[in-house]
This record gives sequence, structure tokens and C-alpha cells, in this order.
Amino acid sequence: MKPINVGLLGIGTVGGGTFTVLKRNAEEITRRAGRPICITAVADKNLELARKVTGGEARVTDDAFAVVADPEIDIVVELIGGYGVAKELVLKAIENGKHVVTANKALLAVHGNEIFAAAQSRGVMVAFEAAVAGGIPIIKALREGLTANRIEWLAGIINGTTNFILSEMRDKGLPFAEVLKEAQALGYAEADPTFDIEGVDAAHKATIMSAIAFGIPMQFDKAYVEGITRLDSVDITYAEQLGYRIKLLGIARRREQGVELRVHPTLIPAKRLIANVEGAMNAVLVQGDAVGATLYYGKGAGAEPTASAVIADLVDVTRLHTSDPEHRVPHLAFQPGQVRDVPVLPIEDVITSYYLRMRVEDRPGVLADITRILADSGISIEALIQKEAAEGESQTDIIMLTHRTVERNANAAIAKIEALAVVDGKVTKLRMEGL
Repeated sequence: MKPINVGLLGIGTVGGGTFTVLKRNAEEITRRAGRPICITAVADKNLELARKVTGGEARVTDDAFAVVADPEIDIVVELIGGYGVAKELVLKAIENGKHVVTANKALLAVHGNEIFAAAQSRGVMVAFEAAVAGGIPIIKALREGLTANRIEWLAGIINGTTNFILSEMRDKGLPFAEVLKEAQALGYAEADPTFDIEGVDAAHKATIMSAIAFGIPMQFDKAYVEGITRLDSVDITYAEQLGYRIKLLGIARRREQGVELRVHPTLIPAKRLIANVEGAMNAVLVQGDAVGATLYYGKGAGAEPTASAVIADLVDVTRLHTSDPEHRVPHLAFQPGQVRDVPVLPIEDVITSYYLRMRVEDRPGVLADITRILADSGISIEALIQKEAAEGESQTDIIMLTHRTVERNANAAIAKIEALAVVDGKVTKLRMEGL
């Protein structure tokens, strides 16, 4: 049977891994796909690297647009990244009637609605398993495996860099800046780690998962995004004492009024499986009404784990290459006409529990004043630690865990607490999820 010809755009870490795994497991992949899948053209600015990786087994060029225009190419794999030229190439490939496989979460989170509409009108597929959580097949699980369920919420550790940093801060008691340097030295963090540590990368992935889970458009611009740069190691220690661990979570939750879509450091009970995901690993917890909670765990980055997802998409597209476009799995799980424009709620409307830490004067009546403010705002306390003041000091820490409340009420109460003369500086607020 005629092989499927693939044009690979970008042969860096993931591109190189894709070429290597596809070659190594060619026989197994052919048996599964029903025909050979061959990378016949590679585009990369670094021609020397491309020739070295391919070993003369594919045509190499520095002109990616020539690859997407090549009539012999059936599927284009986009591994360039970013919003710019990658978008142009993907749309041009679709216009030329080619299926697309991409690992570009930023591109899909921001421009996915336009890209999927173009693919739908042209009758081609855009596959993107590798865009979220590396080698974990979470897109297929949400789009196909859980299709009988009304997804209620999902929560994911979907950025390995930040999870490594938080694991090291907890294990070694080191400050954020010091652990970030260690992560960069080990290759877990980029030279410019902004997208990771500020939560943007996780928000891209959470946006994609929320669209598939709830049948809504990509709405990255509505997501609440908070990274880990301002997280203090003392809060990690206090959380541990209270039976919690802090993770950067991407959360999407269905509510009557709309959808919560948020990324932020979150306290999770230490007994939860997802709280024990350490190092650079990823995990996604999904709650469906029929199946209950399901957990997906594995490597969220790296050459071969991500290549595993890219090649799974290549096999899927190959199997469906000649099928009627009306009978393929829809890009966002729901039929295109059934995607609903449900609003993403502002962070002030989120309902969750809170961890509050405040520095106060060590004198009688202080705790009563604080709890009165919380009670007046309808906020009840679940747990409390009041530390003994160190010898010779007049101030101490109070740490509180609240029951669930609307964020707007929590913020109003915190503003009143900060206005008390006995409270020094700002109150540290972290969100909590029972999961």
C-alpha cells in the first residue's frame, strides 16, 4: 500500500525524537496504521542538524513553505512553536488540503478557533495530542474515552518546570530564585523561563482541555493566570504542617453561570494521588459524572515522550485519511455546530477555599478581631495555626484555612484585615482545592 508522506517542520528536540521513534518502531507502527508512514521532507533553518538527524533519509530544506506546498506531502507536522510563522504555515497547509499534526499549544490556545474552522471547511484534520502533557494521551481520553460523560471539572499539573521547582522547594526548603537556577542548570527550565514560571504555558494547555471537556471555543484571553514567582517557601512549609502540598494547577470547572478557567498555585490535600506527583512529571485529574475521577500520569515533556504523542496522531490521521470528513472525531469532541459560546467567569466569581497567612502583633484580642471580620463576610474557618512569637519579637504568624467562599468575599475580608493596625503588611492568599 502507498506510504503516507509526512513533511516535518522543525527538527529540534521533539522533531528529532519523532524522526528517531518513527524509524525505530516502523514495523509496529505500519501494522497499526495499515500502511507505512514516512517522513520524506524536513524543513529547518539548521540544515546541518537536519542532515545529521535524518542521515540522508529525507529531503532537507530551509524553506518550510516549500514543504507545505509540496503535492507529494499528505501530512504536515508543525514543531516550530510560537504564534507567528507557525500559524501561517499551518493555515497554508490546510489551504493546500493537507492534514496537520502539531505540538503547538500556544498556537492552538490563541488561534485554535480560526485553525479548526479552516480545517473543517477544507475537510482536513488537525491533530494535537502532543500539545498537552507530552506523552500522556489526555486529549484522546477527553475527546473519545470519556465521551459518554458530562465532564464536571479537570485539574492538571501540566508544566514540568514549575512542578520540579515546587518539589525542590518543599524537599530542600530552598527559596524560589535558588531552585530556578538549579532547574536551569539541569535543563528543566529555559534561559528565559517566563512562560513556565508565570503560568502561561499551563494556561495554554488548560484552555485546550477546557474547550474539549465542555464543548466551548478556545478562550485563552479569559483565563486567570498566576505563576509561582511570588510563592514563599515558608508557605510550602506551613501547608505541609496542615496536611497539604502546593502545586501549580490548571483548573477548568463547569458552573451554572459559566466556566472557571484558571491557573495558580493551589493547596491540595497531601493524601491525594495528584499531590504526590513530583519532579518534572505531569498529571491530569478529570471528574466525569458517570466514570467518577480518572487520573492520567506520565512525562509531560522530552524528545521521545512528546514524539510518542506526535506519532499517535500520525497513525490516527493515516487511519482516517480517506474517510468521510463528516464521520471523523471532531477537533473539540463536540460537532462543530454544537460548540457553545459559554462565558469564562472572572476570578472574582470563583468559589473555592483559601489559605491565609498574616503577620500580626502578638497580643490578646488580635485573633478575635480577624475572625470577626471573616464571620461578617460569611467566611468560616476550617483550621488555624497561631505560632508562638520568637524570643524577643513582638510579632507572630497566624495561618488560617477557610471553607469554600466566593473570591470576591475573600478579597473584601482580606482588605479589612490588612487595614487593622495590628496586622503588618499584606495577607498571603493561596487557593485550595479538595479535588
